[in-house]
Amino acid sequence: MTGRVAVLAGPSGVGKGTVVARLRDEVPELWVSVSVTTRSPRPGEVDGLNYWFISDSEFDDLVARDGLLEWAVVHRTARYGTPLQPVLDAVADGRTCLLELDLAGARQVRKVLPEAQFIFLAPPSWEVLEARLRGRGTEDEAAVGRRLETARTEMAAVTEFDHVVVNGELGATVADLVSLLRLGSGLSRPTPSVT
Repeated sequence: MTGRVAVLAGPSGVGKGTVVARLRDEVPELWVSVSVTTRSPRPGEVDGLNYWFISDSEFDDLVARDGLLEWAVVHRTARYGTPLQPVLDAVADGRTCLLELDLAGARQVRKVLPEAQFIFLAPPSWEVLEARLRGRGTEDEAAVGRRLETARTEMAAVTEFDHVVVNGELGATVADLVSLLRLGSGLSRPTPSVT
């Protein structure tokens, strides 16, 4: 039995992490890839759950060994990547694999795995996205400005994706994704709000 890969991407601040955390809770059979990053953990982040926090030299080693499915420098400050072998192992085990990525990562995965399902998580509006980014309180104004600049580019790429899910109300968003991913769950909604 062979599994499949789904990519969830969207602008910084859209709530990808919150949505994926709820998906993990609601659909335990879903395998969620944990990315590596060279940035420092934010308050509350757990190594191995949110990200694998690694050094620059460890990241260089993964790149040199072709050990990453995709990787990028994000917001001109840190590198992020998806370890390849765990994804291959999960697919070989027949699991549905979810990759939570930025636009650059999604584009790299499309080149390697064009058969993957690509889902764009969109904010209800630009104003909501900006409020979410500023409301985090984890970064200074310069960092927020960089994220907003990147978000404009990411929002313009929405047509590159197979599906769009608007992240308004969390429960509805998760139900829409469960439906799109064809996963078993106690969640139910008659008609997903996807385009």
